[in-house]
Amino acid sequence: MNFSADGRKLVVGVVGIVSLTLFFHQWPQVANAATVALSFLVVVLLVAATARLWVAVTTSFVAMLSFNFFFLPPVGTLTISDPQNWIALMAFLAVALVASNLSAVARTRTQEALMRRDEVGKLFDLSRDVLLITDSEAANSSLAGFIARRFELDYVAICLPAGRDWTIFESHAAGAPNPDELTAAFNTGRNNDGQLAVASGVGHRMVVWAGDAVQVVPLRLGAKAIGLLATRGRSIDAGTLDAIAGLTALAIERAQFLDERKAAEFARRSEELKSALLASLGHDLRTPLTAIRVAADNLESSWADEAQRRDQRELIVTEVDRLTRLFQNILDMARIDAGAVTHDARWVAPTEIVDAARSRVEHLLRGRTVKVTVESDGLVRLDPRLAAAALSHLLENAAQYSDPTARIELEAAVSTEGLMIAVRDHGKGITAADLPHLFDRFYRGAAGKSGRSGTGMGLAIARGLLALEGGRITVENCDDGGARFTIIVPAEVR
Repeated sequence: MNFSADGRKLVVGVVGIVSLTLFFHQWPQVANAATVALSFLVVVLLVAATARLWVAVTTSFVAMLSFNFFFLPPVGTLTISDPQNWIALMAFLAVALVASNLSAVARTRTQEALMRRDEVGKLFDLSRDVLLITDSEAANSSLAGFIARRFELDYVAICLPAGRDWTIFESHAAGAPNPDELTAAFNTGRNNDGQLAVASGVGHRMVVWAGDAVQVVPLRLGAKAIGLLATRGRSIDAGTLDAIAGLTALAIERAQFLDERKAAEFARRSEELKSALLASLGHDLRTPLTAIRVAADNLESSWADEAQRRDQRELIVTEVDRLTRLFQNILDMARIDAGAVTHDARWVAPTEIVDAARSRVEHLLRGRTVKVTVESDGLVRLDPRLAAAALSHLLENAAQYSDPTARIELEAAVSTEGLMIAVRDHGKGITAADLPHLFDRFYRGAAGKSGRSGTGMGLAIARGLLALEGGRITVENCDDGGARFTIIVPAEVR
């Protein structure tokens, strides 16, 4: 409540006293000392119930003077002839002042209770903000902004010791403080063991920060101080500041815990990927290397005729191609992870992409029936190398996980969304357990683990290549058996 509002209430109180005075002068038959005193007292109590103490006290004195001047004999003077009237006047003044004080105290406590309720609500909102922070790297800066906004502060900074220096996270940019002042504030209230007393307000200090006075309180976990919280703006109760600092300390600990958990999760996943890679490479290198070794020995044998030697040479070439694809997959995955894959868009027909993809896996499709349906001859603008490489992995996957006599169906179409290509096989389909992980790198699923070749990189590479063009890949089981993989690449169409 500001001064102008109090001034208006004082004027209302004085006007009420004047109005009652005029009323009793107009009807003197109802005017006696007791009636007038009680009427004035009602006005004083009403003012005291709505205004601060000084307004009520001023109104009380105005009522006392009016009571004395207009209603206590001799009327028209401030002197009192009858000692009993002195007692009545003093009793009136005492009652008015005591009632005003009690009312003011009650109002003050009500306002304090409302303020504390608001502070508790703001602390609750702040705790909810803390729980919503998931990015540990920006947690401290975000937390400073949350505190400033929730508690309507001009400036908030979280200061954490870093050796002899300080790391500062601010709600907004401001001048840097003197590190020695922060160190002195950090040591305020600490005993020889470096512990802080549990009492409220311990360690609070004012420091000069960019030319302004800033309130600094310790960030404590129990009795241990881990940093400082600096605030500038409206006045906040010391206990509330300690509560904010305690919640801030817990938020900092939570952010550190999130970092540690992410590091542990990263290390675990890294170990899993390494184990999966070694297992896949061990499996897929052993088979072709053994076949090449046996075929090379057979070429040197004396019992082999020319036809058998030709078969052994074709076997060596086939296994070398398999090794080449394996190392090409490893290279593609490394390039995707490193962001080294270039994007070169140009106008191309869907048939060109289909033909390029088939040529990449021609050795796997040899002897297979591949039904190709292209619904549109329109041109699309995209990188044909990426789309063809992704499609080749789908064709390879369809060849590996379906019977050699089963047909592979390929459909391509151009729409307003861009290019759509679907590859359908007639294998056993995909189990429900494999569907969520099918595009994870090195994941081979139940069919792969049963002895089929493959490192589990093909589908992951296909998804990574399509992502570079903003495309996506989906999979679904067909009702009559087999699986259908669909590629959609956003592109200009003409």
